[in-house]
Amino acid sequence: MDVSLTLWVLTIVGLSALIAIDFFIGRKPHDVSIKEAGIWTVVWIVLAALFGLGLFLFSGGEPAGEFFAGFITEKSLSVDNLFVFVLIMAKFAVPSQYQQRVLLIGVLIALVLRAIFIAAGAAILASFAWVFYLFGAFLIWTAWKLIQEARADQEDEEFEENKLLKAAERRFGVADRYHGTKLWIEQNGKRVMTPMLVVMLAIGSTDVLFALDSIPAIFGLTQDPYIVFTANAFALMGLRQLYFLIGGLLRKLVHLSYGLSIILGFIGVKLVLHALHESGVHVPEISIPVSLGVICSVLIVTTITSLWASKKQAATEAARKPGTEKAGTGGEGSPKDSIDV
Repeated sequence: MDVSLTLWVLTIVGLSALIAIDFFIGRKPHDVSIKEAGIWTVVWIVLAALFGLGLFLFSGGEPAGEFFAGFITEKSLSVDNLFVFVLIMAKFAVPSQYQQRVLLIGVLIALVLRAIFIAAGAAILASFAWVFYLFGAFLIWTAWKLIQEARADQEDEEFEENKLLKAAERRFGVADRYHGTKLWIEQNGKRVMTPMLVVMLAIGSTDVLFALDSIPAIFGLTQDPYIVFTANAFALMGLRQLYFLIGGLLRKLVHLSYGLSIILGFIGVKLVLHALHESGVHVPEISIPVSLGVICSVLIVTTITSLWASKKQAATEAARKPGTEKAGTGGEGSPKDSIDV
């Protein structure tokens, strides 16, 4: 796409306006209901769909296909990020009424940092075609690592603060409790950070680590910086509402890591094939429609098998609990004399 500076400015202004509206509506700390989260999740998805439709009408099917493939990929990878966000919230004992503010600011930090990553990635790819090999190999390695982590099945996983976060805490100090939505307070004559600021930085900086695989992944679907940025923006901006909507379902998506590993591995192979093609080697390239079909199919199958496995596991655990067996004079399994302990 030939994107003018004017279009870039209008896009950034439009996204900023949407973020401002989102912030204004959720400015008052409160517990987010499932209904509220569901409505806003649908709103963000509809806005992304309308943007993709606009690309189709004004730029054709290929850019629109690249956007939808990138958006779905980034959205699915962001769902995996929510597992870590849950750990961060628990680590810092964030009160439920402040969680939406934490996520909003944290996601904004992540969006700004990702924009820098995208600009750097686009400049590197434009100058050095061999980077496609590097990105492809990295995604394949990440896919294998995801499978290994899924097999490890670590139940007692806990969030570990990164070095940058620890350095900030040592440098400025941290208050011993939350002070509403304040980020800085005066304590013993010294200006210190509140836990609210610390957890916002944790969300934002942790998402940058996730960008190390999500940014190469979307560059494997499109090399257009405009599409890469907008797909990331729409995927991230609806992340806050998605956190509250499916927070209770996250544990049921037991096969999500396997699905994401397949998607990342597939895009990694696509990148390597593209790199070989750019180097003059006659190899088949994977089209965007095929990529979109594979990504959607994997996510659908992963969701279905995850829910089926979770339901089966819940039924097995319920059968093992005391008091679920039925006994009585009416014969084996008679409900007449069943007792719940």
